[in-house]
Amino acid sequence: MKVEDRYVVILAGGIGIKFWPYSRNNKPKQFLDLLGTGRSLLQMTYDRFRPNYEPHQFIVVTNRKYLQLVREQLPEIPADRLLVEPLRRNTAASIALASYKIHKLNPNARVVVSPSDQLIFNEKAFFDAIELGMEAAQQPGNLVTLGIRPNRPDTSYGYIQFFPDKGNPIKKVKTFTEKPDSALATAFLESGDFVWNSGTFVWKNESIIASFEKHLPEMAEVFEEGEAYFCTEKEQEFLKKAYSLIRNLSIDHGILEKSDKVYTVLGDFGWSDLGSWQNLYEVSHKDDVKNTVMGKALLYETENCFIKLPENKLVVVQGLRDYLISDSENVLLICKLGDESKFREFVTDAKKIDERYI
Repeated sequence: MKVEDRYVVILAGGIGIKFWPYSRNNKPKQFLDLLGTGRSLLQMTYDRFRPNYEPHQFIVVTNRKYLQLVREQLPEIPADRLLVEPLRRNTAASIALASYKIHKLNPNARVVVSPSDQLIFNEKAFFDAIELGMEAAQQPGNLVTLGIRPNRPDTSYGYIQFFPDKGNPIKKVKTFTEKPDSALATAFLESGDFVWNSGTFVWKNESIIASFEKHLPEMAEVFEEGEAYFCTEKEQEFLKKAYSLIRNLSIDHGILEKSDKVYTVLGDFGWSDLGSWQNLYEVSHKDDVKNTVMGKALLYETENCFIKLPENKLVVVQGLRDYLISDSENVLLICKLGDESKFREFVTDAKKIDERYI
């Protein structure tokens, strides 16, 4: 396989509700420096792949509201590699858009699809897993996902069950389960044949297009019509029409759960989804009583808390356990740490008061 036949698709259109109020509608989490590195999560994703890929081998899929942010943060990437969705239609549409655009650019392409908000601690092991995925994806029709060995019964991740194949790091997928309850997650962990779904995929571009044609033919038909418009000045006009015709559907529900050619590479490269405050707390430095503090704080009889503040703010906290305190612009949030199911309600109710709070 030629190096120039490889592409990286970065999905960067999410709204990051579970990082509210730091993540806002006008600047969601992928554009924020959550880890204090001087680089946003999107930039860290680009930096991770950049040693192995040239700027023209990146495709970034984002919402029209965030196009300028992508341009500012990733100025190296050519303008025609930035794909702008006029409406949010979930990951099936985002991946279909990228796949059909890449098909016009290079019919022989091999593709890695990556979220824009992952944290990878061991990048060598990560790319070793991708190479294994590339090997598995050589077989026509094969779709490969990187699976993460779970170390706790986490209910915020999707799970993949695989068929045992001792000694082979590439396993055939048996089932997908989206965010199980605590009891089921515990059973998955104990069984030993489940991994977390990382949301990172590897495949031949022709294989994923064939899968769209088989499992989501109505979506495939819409994007096939784009062949004449991709890489032209009429691309955005076409997408505006196309997105009014397609369903809101995840790639997992739309294709992966239906296909009998899905495989997972068992990854062990230090991974976090960074999908919520809880995820960020888990990978952040903690003091002796397991508090993470980003800012200035005086803490008394307080433990297992995550506190994030602006530079000019001091907070005094007494008597809290397992709480999140996030002070950002015009919103102060104080809630139970890890209670992610409440965030959509928080944001909905805040919007009713004033849209400036979201």
